[in-house]
Amino acid sequence: MADAASETFPLSPVLPGSEPATPSNTELTTSISSVVNASEVPKRQVQTWPWTPAVEEEKRRAAAANAKKMARSNSNGHAATAAGTSAAATGPPPASASWNGSAAVASPPLAVAEHLAPPTVCWGGGSVDERLQRSLETTAPLLREIFVDFAQFLSKTLVGSHGQELLIEGLVSMKSSNSVIELVMLLCSQEWQNSIQKHAGLAFIELINEGRLHSHATREHILRVANEAEFILSRQRAEDVMKHAEFESQCATSSVERKDEERLCDHLITAARHRDHMTASQVLQKILGLLVNKHGAWMMTNRIKEFFKLDSWEDNNRRRRRFVRNPYGTTHPDATLKAAMEHGAADDVIRQAKEAIHAQLAVNRKPEDPNTEIENEDLNSQMEDMDLDNELSGPLVYSTSCALIAPAVYAKGTLSITSTELYFEVDEEDADFKKIDTKVIAYTDGLHGKWGFHEIRAVFYRRYLLQNTSLEVFMANRTAVMFNFPDQATVKKVVRALPRVGVGLKYGISPARRMSLATPKQLFRASNMTQRWQRREITNFEYLMYLNTIAGRTYNDLNQYPVFPWVLTNYDSNELDLQLPSNFRDLSKPIGALNPSRRAFFQERFETWDDEKVPPFHYGTHYSTAGFTLAWLIRLEPFTTYFLNLQGGKFDHASRTFSSISESWKNCQRDTSDVKELIPEFYYLPEMFLNSSDYNLGVRDDGKLVNDVQLPPWAKSPEHFVRINRMALESEFVSCQLHQWVDLIFGYKQRGPESIRATNVYYYLTYEGNVNLDHITDPIMREAVEAQIRSFGQTPAQLLTEPHPPRSSAMHLTPMMYTDQINQDVLMIIKFLSNSPVTFVAAHTHPLVPNPAVVTITCNQTFALNKWNHHVAGTPGSPGYSMEATKNLLIEMDPLILSSTGLHRRQLNDTLASNMKVKSSCFIVSSDNKYIMACGFWDKSFRVFYTDTAKVVQVVFGHWDVVTCMARSDSPVGSDFFVVTGSRDATLLVWYWSSKLQCIVGDNNMPGEMATPRAILTGHDTEITCVAVCAELGLVVSGSLGGPCLVHTVHGELLRSLESPTLCKSPKIVAVSTDGPILVVYDKGHVCAYTINGVFIRDMQINDNLQTVKCTSDGEYFLTGGDNKVVEVWRTFDFGQLYTFPYCDHSILHLTLSHDMRTLIAGLTSGSIVVFNINFQKWHHEYRDAY
Repeated sequence: MADAASETFPLSPVLPGSEPATPSNTELTTSISSVVNASEVPKRQVQTWPWTPAVEEEKRRAAAANAKKMARSNSNGHAATAAGTSAAATGPPPASASWNGSAAVASPPLAVAEHLAPPTVCWGGGSVDERLQRSLETTAPLLREIFVDFAQFLSKTLVGSHGQELLIEGLVSMKSSNSVIELVMLLCSQEWQNSIQKHAGLAFIELINEGRLHSHATREHILRVANEAEFILSRQRAEDVMKHAEFESQCATSSVERKDEERLCDHLITAARHRDHMTASQVLQKILGLLVNKHGAWMMTNRIKEFFKLDSWEDNNRRRRRFVRNPYGTTHPDATLKAAMEHGAADDVIRQAKEAIHAQLAVNRKPEDPNTEIENEDLNSQMEDMDLDNELSGPLVYSTSCALIAPAVYAKGTLSITSTELYFEVDEEDADFKKIDTKVIAYTDGLHGKWGFHEIRAVFYRRYLLQNTSLEVFMANRTAVMFNFPDQATVKKVVRALPRVGVGLKYGISPARRMSLATPKQLFRASNMTQRWQRREITNFEYLMYLNTIAGRTYNDLNQYPVFPWVLTNYDSNELDLQLPSNFRDLSKPIGALNPSRRAFFQERFETWDDEKVPPFHYGTHYSTAGFTLAWLIRLEPFTTYFLNLQGGKFDHASRTFSSISESWKNCQRDTSDVKELIPEFYYLPEMFLNSSDYNLGVRDDGKLVNDVQLPPWAKSPEHFVRINRMALESEFVSCQLHQWVDLIFGYKQRGPESIRATNVYYYLTYEGNVNLDHITDPIMREAVEAQIRSFGQTPAQLLTEPHPPRSSAMHLTPMMYTDQINQDVLMIIKFLSNSPVTFVAAHTHPLVPNPAVVTITCNQTFALNKWNHHVAGTPGSPGYSMEATKNLLIEMDPLILSSTGLHRRQLNDTLASNMKVKSSCFIVSSDNKYIMACGFWDKSFRVFYTDTAKVVQVVFGHWDVVTCMARSDSPVGSDFFVVTGSRDATLLVWYWSSKLQCIVGDNNMPGEMATPRAILTGHDTEITCVAVCAELGLVVSGSLGGPCLVHTVHGELLRSLESPTLCKSPKIVAVSTDGPILVVYDKGHVCAYTINGVFIRDMQINDNLQTVKCTSDGEYFLTGGDNKVVEVWRTFDFGQLYTFPYCDHSILHLTLSHDMRTLIAGLTSGSIVVFNINFQKWHHEYRDAY
């Protein structure tokens, strides 16, 4: 293939003896196109001189092809075409020849060329001159002008063979003629070709080469720019891909969030339905309980055995004392049968167990009710149609996965917090939840829980399985709920979302949110409870419960149940002397080290321990585990069900069942695997020792039937045992060494070198910080470690690292506490001018009361605010005593009554019902002495009066008949309280007084709303005659005319009736205290005592028509007064008479005590009040008894 350059530009030197061919127009056009498209031509080696024969051969072939084509198209030009072809075959014409299309003619000189050339006719029409003229018509002028303008340069270039100038003559003719012949002859001349070849060939080749180099550089530049552009485009494409991926990720995240929100909304709606269903079930159960109990409208004649369970309601000292009806209660005959078969019991025992099961099934079998299914469907459809949009109050603030911790239950679910409420919904599809026994779930509250922020009273940081990832929330309804979270960060987020209540106000700690995340040591340092305990402002029991609470011990986790010490050692004697030190335990030693020989055994184990993986320890078991707790409480539901769940559905062997306090104590002294301490119930719950549900617990190896717990000989009853045990706990022997036991359990002897010296080291997995479950990635290993922690127990959090301070001596604090500073019994007498019987007396004398006073109300509805003077000392010569008589009065008469000028401001003028007798139960006074509430009005209402003006500020309606009696719960100054009213319509209504709004409020506690009762108490058939309410226990005790005495909860549930002796028919007065029993006064001076759970204790008959009974706050004593004109002091537990005050001149209608229980005020029928000096500590100190 010939070189492209030589094909396009025939300017190269020619072979010797030949002349270069003149390119045709077609070739010239192709040449120009080739130059223009040089960048598109593939690079080939440049063809230079000399030309090769192949090039000439190719040219000849091209010329021959052209000739044949012309011959075919025009037969007339065949000869000329042949001649042209022949000439082309022989080679290009010489430079001096003139090409006319048919032959090559030698060119004459330029001067004579025009004259010599004959006109020649050319193929295609016209002469050659004419054809040239036509073809070069537009180009010739330009070429001619170029030749003229550059004549001086061309003249030196275009020279002949011998150096002669060729252009001068031609330029003259070019100027004078317009013919193109001269121009063509010049350009076609051999001289022109040689000159161009000589002077321009190499320059043109260099130009071509330079162009190629430039094209390469341009190409490289273009490639570089293209690469850069490609890089930029790639980066943009990558950015677009990233943006697209980010957009897709955001879309996916948003979609997941939307799905999560939808799932959460669906979850919350489902939870609301579950809660509604549970609430409906509880309401239905409550209604059925009210209707079918023996005092209900549908009283069942063939009543089955009633079962009760321990309620989760806590009093101020965190004691759970209240029993409520148990709809799930049974005697567990299946557990008895399973235990009998497994333990190899006799055939008759197994047969009896089977019979018990059949009997139980027969009792529980109920006839099919065809309407039940329809009613359930209607209920479900109504729930589906309910508008649940208002279920969530406010936007969702925070939601997280967590687990509800309850006795024997660990239920995973979702905790959701809105702006005003807290929700928990259990995940019922969780595999672990499905494994939980349904009987256990039935006793678990909060699985579909909802709590308002206004109900939250305290939030404590807690541990679960020794990990600080839990919270315990205490509610206003005196219950607590506990949650475990994935990590501590989640705990902090939850605390920030909950209201700022801290750990409450009970322990003297500021209600800051940070205190809810404080460690037990920080809480201990921030509290003032230790100082109060040292000053004997609180009891030993209260202090121990406080230590348990801040150290993480809780009722919700059986592995962290509160722990209390054994304090007595004598459980075998017929009598117990609490003044004998040998009857008390040495609290400076752990329970496992009290026996010297056993202590030596444990010390030797510790010293000879050689396991490198497990640190040495004294005790392989703990003093507090879930198994020990359930063993103590096996006779009480729901702990019975928890125990059976732990034991695989069967009772334990009778010989291992808790059946004797004495044997349990002995086992703690001699068995190397038994070092358990006690639980709080030993000091306040006598029901734990009774098999009230008639469980068949089996027969021991010695042939003894296991039933009630065998008490020590010196205990006459479970109530007696609990009282003596509590007295021992509060005794001086225990008080002076209790701090040493605190050092062992909560203090500096719990861990470290001091614990080794005290023989107080337990298995290492019982201590916090020895294991981090988050670092255990193997699920099997983690489950094994958790199981070990559960089985070995958990040591409480360490509260202090230095010795605990001892308690101050009682005689050191108040050396005169057991002696009277005032010798006389009667301090003063105040006589009112109206002479109307003083039917009501209330003494709100606490220093926090803005205006402490003794409020008296007479039968003619006149009241008086008699000022109470705190500064008055009783005897002359004592500090504060003044010679002015008026300044030494403990109580100053109301000046408006004394002057008789403002009696209209002290008169309750509203009209009572005509047949209503005014009595003390017709009035109550608020704790700040600002309001008096009175009942008995003809319009069936009770009214609230403002004491400063005697004006009515509120009239409350609710009963269908006249209100006959009312009572209020005790409360701190400025706090809310319950008001209970009884009526002739045989019902009682529970109302709520708001100290903030200063009125009886409705359900929403909103100002301006109509007062509505919180509960309606039914069960009576006749007029209500007396009522008492205790908010701390959540109980309302009421009596009706000729009817029973009933016990309700403040929420309206009827718990039980108090069975009265045969001679006692109509209750007149009821009194209830937090710690003491329920006292009921019947006709003819009969007084009966019951436990708060309705167990009859004892009764007595006083030869007096009693008008009033007053219990002390601790329940140890009560006072009576009546028509015998005498006030008597009695001890509650045995009805022993302690003291009789001097006779009064008239009957005693009402009694009250000052806040410090040092002053007794009695209202008399003579229109006067008598103020007595009283000192209960005197009887406590002087009275001695051997048990």
